Amino acid sequence: EQVVYGEAGDLVFKPRDVWHSFWNAGDEPARLLEVISPAGFEYFFVELSALLASGGLEDPDAFTALTQKYGLEMDFDSVPKLVAAHGLVADDVDQRMTEA
Repeated sequence: EQVVYGEAGDLVFKPRDVWHSFWNAGDEPARLLEVISPAGFEYFFVELSALLASGGLEDPDAFTALTQKYGLEMDFDSVPKLVAAHGLVADDVDQRMTEA
């Protein structure tokens, strides 16, 4: 398991088909620009944004359908480990996800 830290202005490469997560460990909001090739997967984020705005994360089937549509695998079992490793509590994770 490798942790890569990025500062403002850094470029980080993540190869295709490699498990990953992004984490803003700071108190200030962060922005991320992700370039995806080939094109098409950006629509996942468009649809995810709409799902979040409609409260769709409360409907696991809707979220699962979206991830399956784009061939995305999620490892929700890893969330408690990430939360513990970064000294967060579940409420922090929920709040940060809804602020995205």
